[in-house]
Amino acid sequence: MRLDLVDLNLFLCIVDAGSITAGAKRASLALASASERVRKIESDAGVALMERQPRGVVTTEAGEALAHHARLILRQQAMLKGELHDFAVGARGTLHLYANTVALTEFLPSRLAPWLAERPRLRIELKERTSADIIRAVASGLAEAGIVSDAIKAQGLQLQPVMKDHLALIVPPKHALTQYPKVRFMDVLEQPFVGLAQGSALQDHINDQARAAGRLLDFRIRMKTYEGVCEMVSHGIGIGILPQSVARHYSRRHAYETLVLTDAWARRQLCLCFRNWKALSAPMQSLLAHLGASGE
Repeated sequence: MRLDLVDLNLFLCIVDAGSITAGAKRASLALASASERVRKIESDAGVALMERQPRGVVTTEAGEALAHHARLILRQQAMLKGELHDFAVGARGTLHLYANTVALTEFLPSRLAPWLAERPRLRIELKERTSADIIRAVASGLAEAGIVSDAIKAQGLQLQPVMKDHLALIVPPKHALTQYPKVRFMDVLEQPFVGLAQGSALQDHINDQARAAGRLLDFRIRMKTYEGVCEMVSHGIGIGILPQSVARHYSRRHAYETLVLTDAWARRQLCLCFRNWKALSAPMQSLLAHLGASGE
């Protein structure tokens, strides 16, 4: 049988109305067109689907079977249409968002929660990468968008600032460095450090800066969490580098001094990064707009 959705809808309209004339009207078809379609449906089926009576039509047993399956098919079609619409407007599917360490821990949680709560069928896969890795992924088309530091050049990409992301040096109380409210990274490279665990995008970025200066950091210990770094520093194990917002947050629990790093790479902003706004999928546009993108 060569039935299309219009045929199925018309058949159900006729069944529900009890007449071809009323069914055609419900289906927004001319009576002649509706009658011809019904004739072709029965011809293709090879069996009578309706009995014509003076006051309308009634379905045969075969017609009841067709009506049953027609309702299932049209219901599935409506569900499919609804799901595709959800994908189109960003209410369903999986978004892949690349972000550096600070974005994942300090920026995204409070901002993503209300947006995602309104979209129960949508999933977000967050991927932690260094800003340099994210920029390469977006530039090559491997990622739609990411959240990066503006300390990294992003030629050919759009960067839209959404939060300050300055890094600070934290040192134990009464450390010799506390007499200097501002320090250069070069001047502390010989100090023992408390670092973040391997795999941390932020720590990888700091290590890259040390290598660029011709040195390797001397780690006494590496911790998995920001608070772990703060606690170790407060006990005099070494010094550490963290985002200023993180240092302020944990200073209420642990005793250490926070110093300003004067290096340009440490005075950063978090930026949304993408190639072309119009080329982004509708779900990604919705997410980035919520995070602060201007959409230009």
